[in-house]
Amino acid sequence: MSPYSQLKYQLFGQKNNYQTTPYTYFRPLMKNERLLLLILAAAMFTHIMDFMIMMPLSPSLMSIFDINAQEFSLLVSSYTITAGVTGFLAAFRIDRYDRKSMMLVMYLGFTLGTLACAIAPSYFFLLMARSVAGAFGGVLGALILSIVSDAIPLERRASALGIVMASFSVASVFGVPFGLFLASKFSWHAPFLFLGMLAALIFVLMFWFIPPLRAHLDTGNGIKKPMEILKNIFGQRSTRLGLTFAAVLTLGHFTIVPFIAAYMVGNVGFSNDELAYIYLVGGALTIFFSPWVGKMADKHGRLKIFTIFGSLVIIPIVIITNMPPTPLWAALIVAGIFFIFSNGRMVPSTTMETAIISPESRGSYMSIRSSVQQLTSGLASFVAGTIISEKASVFGPDAKALVNYGYVGLIAVFFSLVSLWLARKLQVAQGA
Repeated sequence: MSPYSQLKYQLFGQKNNYQTTPYTYFRPLMKNERLLLLILAAAMFTHIMDFMIMMPLSPSLMSIFDINAQEFSLLVSSYTITAGVTGFLAAFRIDRYDRKSMMLVMYLGFTLGTLACAIAPSYFFLLMARSVAGAFGGVLGALILSIVSDAIPLERRASALGIVMASFSVASVFGVPFGLFLASKFSWHAPFLFLGMLAALIFVLMFWFIPPLRAHLDTGNGIKKPMEILKNIFGQRSTRLGLTFAAVLTLGHFTIVPFIAAYMVGNVGFSNDELAYIYLVGGALTIFFSPWVGKMADKHGRLKIFTIFGSLVIIPIVIITNMPPTPLWAALIVAGIFFIFSNGRMVPSTTMETAIISPESRGSYMSIRSSVQQLTSGLASFVAGTIISEKASVFGPDAKALVNYGYVGLIAVFFSLVSLWLARKLQVAQGA
């Protein structure tokens, strides 16, 4: 037995150790699921941090490249635009290949794009590098969710996704502050160099420790033609509901999130330095909370846990978007509760969406879902921006108070309530 075969045997057990579903879909009975989940969580961490680190680097980049706010916004949007486009295009190819092979290709492209950012000598070069990183990174999230869904049975999937999705919080609490430290200590290139080197290490771990995952190909039901793929996803009521559910849930979240920081400074009375506490507290809480929510969803039912947290999150949404000048400790409690409840609905909702389509088409569906989320989050921010206006703040000449943020909160509440209604209509596909 070769070293690779021995490693694969240790990790996943005997070659023919399988369990079957009504669609004869084979899922290995894995010996070390946690190792797989940790590798995928690490990959998700690099993807999320790569996107998030750009925004706090805005002062440095605008000064170094002598660009205005609109030009800097292109650096941010170039990532999301290419991510949305490639996410849609990938739907036509992603289920044709072994999951591991696709993951290695996408992650290699993402790694090279990130390293290109690290050596960018000019604004235009950085813009192109961000587009490349987004083009490959935009598919990673969908692919990671598909791998987790393929490898982990539905009855334990929420717990697994809770571990992987905790990477979002780790990126906020540790990743971004560490990246900013590197930028201040060395240069703005340093965070991207760190991410690129970390991604290269994770790529090696993927190659050695993740075995081929091709069960979705072994069913014999794979859809090959583009029109068949589109018909399969958009022609079924269940998948249309799933995509609508994803869009509505995104609207209920991203209408308020982009403006929380500005509102806390201009309306509540935070200093710019104190803003970090919001993400530190919220992120730290969700790091430990995500796995717990996943376990609760597996134990008590995904719909039940989603309904609980999807209802509870309305309270902090209303408070945050209408908060008057408030002591720091009280505002942090409300913000922490908001992050906990928001995360509490995301873990079970994602699990439910992975189960509404059969495994052989899951990659295509999750890829299109990712594109829908990217586009919807942009739409949510745009709509909120048209409603909100600014006025002089009582907390300083440079601060701006937000007007009409409470109306944006009501929009978020509305979409959150609609998501509760849609969640009850989602159905589990056979073999999911």
